[in-house]
Amino acid sequence: MASTRRHFLQTTALTAGSLPAIAQTAGKSPNDKIQFATIGIGGMGSADTESASATPGTKLVAVCDLYQGRLTRAKEEWGAGLATTRDYREILNRKDIDAVVIGTPDHWHAAIAIAAMESGKDVYVEKPMVQKWQDGHKVIEASRKTNRILQVGSQRVSSAVYQKAQELFRSGAIGELNMVQAWWDRNSAMGAWQYSIPPDASPVTVDWDKFLGAAPKRPFDATRFFRWRNYQDYGTGVAGDLFVHLFSGMHFVTGAIGPNRVFGSGGLRFWKDGRDVPDILLGLYDYEKTAAHPAFNLQLRVNFVNGAGESSGFTFTGSEGVMTIGNGVTLTKLPPESDPGTSAGNFDSATQKLIQEEHRRKYPQQKQTADSMRPMEDERWLPPRNYSDHLDHHATFFNAVRTRKPVVEDATFGLRAAGPALLSNMSFYSGKTVDWDPTTMQVKG
Repeated sequence: MASTRRHFLQTTALTAGSLPAIAQTAGKSPNDKIQFATIGIGGMGSADTESASATPGTKLVAVCDLYQGRLTRAKEEWGAGLATTRDYREILNRKDIDAVVIGTPDHWHAAIAIAAMESGKDVYVEKPMVQKWQDGHKVIEASRKTNRILQVGSQRVSSAVYQKAQELFRSGAIGELNMVQAWWDRNSAMGAWQYSIPPDASPVTVDWDKFLGAAPKRPFDATRFFRWRNYQDYGTGVAGDLFVHLFSGMHFVTGAIGPNRVFGSGGLRFWKDGRDVPDILLGLYDYEKTAAHPAFNLQLRVNFVNGAGESSGFTFTGSEGVMTIGNGVTLTKLPPESDPGTSAGNFDSATQKLIQEEHRRKYPQQKQTADSMRPMEDERWLPPRNYSDHLDHHATFFNAVRTRKPVVEDATFGLRAAGPALLSNMSFYSGKTVDWDPTTMQVKG
């Protein structure tokens, strides 16, 4: 018989309108709007811009993109007076911009984030923070040297749901952790990055050379430009797009800083459209014991060919219960055994009798009645209807921009989430296990 209790999370977004009037960005009154610009105004960049603009105390003043149609759309969406450019350096040279949102393809994240911080801008950069783990150290160093705020765009670290999960984990609600499983499955063309390609796409409307940047040179290819996530030259596959979310959420809940061993396996099973990244990826990870948690194993999965539809979530398994994260947090606990039983049936009769007598002295037989039945506990915490952790994450960022207080998902946190995700790709392509030092954030060997 299950006992179920439901709770509703109390959410208090750190909106700029409720911020204390203390330290602020250089030269600005606490009551001034934080002026920001978005670099890369595609699907994710647009979503980020909407959330950033919805945060009280902010003002969008400029956007940058390499496709002219997106710049035209930006003016339609946010006003004809919005400044637009194809050159991100024009954004960084402006003194009236306090912060930038970076929503470019992955291979541009590190370079633009570093340049932005060096120009005095605070940075919200989409996940993964870097395309190559080695560049993560450059981003960390730039943030340290410039003393700028950098927050990575994986919103679970600002979510009330994950904060509740963290609280339960730290309280010992599931006992001693031994395993975490997480997944993010999809079953749609858009979910598998089959994004629309505009009919006017050409070298005239797209700045192809700027898009390539440090990637290998090749002739203009509209498919590669608008579906860049499908190619190793510009993206990081399902690991960088979705595993990194799972690492971020799990690290936030448990206090983990990363695995010491990584193994990735998968394949391209269905979306054989010219992409060179898998549509199914599985990851296995060993986490060593730290002051924050015991040793445990992590299993991750992304499947773009899930006929049952999209789903994602976490299961944290411990010695005394299981905590599940979906649209809320569920804690399931089975009462401890009142009688562990025996396995003396294959012994001789005399030995069986001795074992049974000793067992009954330790565990007297009890009559089973309705009152003696032990209920299984099942508690669930749900956020308010229409709650958005994405809005909370942007509120967290702009709060830090104004107050200069550090964020949780800074450059170091960003590399500790991106590193093992990127190593999952390394393992998948090489067919070998990869060793990682989560403290120094370096590949070993």
